[in-house]
Amino acid sequence: MHEIEPYYNWLKYYDASNDPQSPFYGKEYNYDLYSENIYGYFIDPAWDFFGSETLYMKVLFANYEEGFIIIEFIGEWNDAINNDIMHLKRNFIEHILSTGINKFILIGENILNFHGSDDSYYEEWFEEVEDGWIAALNFRDFVESEMANFEIDSYINFGGKLQVMNWRTLTPMALYQVVASLMQRRLSVG
Repeated sequence: MHEIEPYYNWLKYYDASNDPQSPFYGKEYNYDLYSENIYGYFIDPAWDFFGSETLYMKVLFANYEEGFIIIEFIGEWNDAINNDIMHLKRNFIEHILSTGINKFILIGENILNFHGSDDSYYEEWFEEVEDGWIAALNFRDFVESEMANFEIDSYINFGGKLQVMNWRTLTPMALYQVVASLMQRRLSVG
């Protein structure tokens, strides 16, 4: 797992440690020290801790004028034991919502498992985005299936055309436009 890095080619567009509105503002990264781990497996130092022992994140891009954020995840999303959604919601999402962000692009290709529980934090998050949305890109099929078993798909959109395999070839704005277009179609059909 230590070889899986968050996507870094967008650092020329955005760096959360240089963003005064980011919860990670001012964070200094020591790329020589691997201190964070998931189940005893060290992870790359560039991943950010938000309170969960099994799930880490990296804010790849935030645009406050357009009101969207792109977040990449690594690890196991475990609501049953670690209540990861509570940590994400209370320690990160609430802060980001206060900046005017209401559209969330979650990249989950490095989420290795999902264990569900109560959906109340998802429901709360969904209600707070109001005119926005939450889109999950590239989550593994079995992770999406497990999320659907816990009815998370009532709050987070995933599957189908949200498998945007070429997202790394796009700029952050181009990815946002692709996802926003897909979400507009989903919302107008639903």
